[in-house]
Amino acid sequence: MVKHSRGNRTRSRKLLKKSPRERGAVPSLGRLMLDLKEGERVVIKINSSTHSGMPHRRYQGKVGTILGKRGKSYEVKVKLGDKEKILIVRPEHLNQIKA
Repeated sequence: MVKHSRGNRTRSRKLLKKSPRERGAVPSLGRLMLDLKEGERVVIKINSSTHSGMPHRRYQGKVGTILGKRGKSYEVKVKLGDKEKILIVRPEHLNQIKA
């Protein structure tokens, strides 16, 4: 018997599924060129068609704060239980919260 793998995307069939209208769509340029400032609040919404800079599925739907920029990605501080985690996420996986 072979052990089944437990990779980053296991048990994520419903979580990372796109609606029929979104399927096959590549992130728009506006979404890729999103300019976020330090201290802004964002929601992590994983785009399953873009694998680079994708956070772990446990962070899907979490709200975080932008700490800074690292290359094309952003450093996002997210509270998970009692701890605060710093994630490095590409802008395709972030939604800006309008204040």
